[in-house]
Amino acid sequence: MMGLSTGAIFLLISFCGIAAAGRDTVGDVLRLPSEASRFFHNDDNSDDDSTGTRWAILLAGSNGYWNYRHQADVCHAYQLLRKGGLKEENIIVFMYDDIAYNSENPRPGVIINSPQGEDVYKGVPKDYTGEDVTVGNFFAAILGNKTALTGGSGKVVDSGPNDHIFIYYTDHGGPGVKRRTSNDNSPYGSHVMQYGDVGLSKDNIFLYMGTNPANDNFTFMDENLLRPRSKAVNQHDADLVHFWDKYHKAPEGSSRKVEAQKQFVEAMSHRMHIDHSIKLIGKLLFGIGKASEVLNAIRPAGQPLVDDWDCLKTLVRTFETHCGSVSQYGMKHLRSLANLCNAGIGKEQMAEASAQACVSFPSGPWSTLHKGFSA
Repeated sequence: MMGLSTGAIFLLISFCGIAAAGRDTVGDVLRLPSEASRFFHNDDNSDDDSTGTRWAILLAGSNGYWNYRHQADVCHAYQLLRKGGLKEENIIVFMYDDIAYNSENPRPGVIINSPQGEDVYKGVPKDYTGEDVTVGNFFAAILGNKTALTGGSGKVVDSGPNDHIFIYYTDHGGPGVKRRTSNDNSPYGSHVMQYGDVGLSKDNIFLYMGTNPANDNFTFMDENLLRPRSKAVNQHDADLVHFWDKYHKAPEGSSRKVEAQKQFVEAMSHRMHIDHSIKLIGKLLFGIGKASEVLNAIRPAGQPLVDDWDCLKTLVRTFETHCGSVSQYGMKHLRSLANLCNAGIGKEQMAEASAQACVSFPSGPWSTLHKGFSA
């Protein structure tokens, strides 16, 4: 396979929103500007050596019914790409595939991308699902390295020098992850393209992206409220909102209600455990007086979150080895762990502090034996 640098790669990363930038539409297909337009609409609709082949890789990076939106986005993107002329054989789909036939789904076998929307799940290929949705398989598919694959359909990008590759990744954001657009509608952010319902461009971005970054540490424990004041829900709280809604809708005395209550309590308990553990580790490493300053430090604009990304990965794994999965909620603490790296904390120091902070290994769904490592 030719190097990716020889072709054009379009990377669209979505963490929970729709970009606000108008585009012309014809039916269900958008007319996109410049290079992007040529990607979706070759003038002669051919894949000869001069125009190259158009490829797309679609990846939903989460699982669980409370993360419905990510797999729905991938399915929707697949349908739009097919309508835009891409061949099924050139579209590679990564998604856990635990939504359509989930017991929580009121429409079994159907996934929608908007209220009262049409089924976007039908026809979507199951290239890499379940435990086959891995970083290794993702890189292997991009690089066309079939020998590196572990499971899945075996479909990879087999590109040439003039090919175009579109990568769409949708998942949760976190410190150190570039936002697509700012929460205050600032234009400063990664370049985005809009497709779908262009009427959404009239809405404020925060309705889709969630709460203000200044409130990222907001939890349901603050002020003893179950929902933020706005209709937008912090992405870290999506699972709690799901469990609470499930609990209220379940019939009194039903096993479904009992299970929802159990899930809610377990999630809340794990949140408190993660918060307490991070704070205690900071105190053990830096003392009561300096811990908060180190953990909550924010580097000046233009500097990376961490100087040594391998260190951050190591500290995340070390923490999870002793304290359980960081989980979706714990993503907000990645900055604190990065600050430990920046302060010179290594694996051995982190392991000792984590072992003292977490005297018992978490069991059940929050165990790394069950969820694996986050980094």
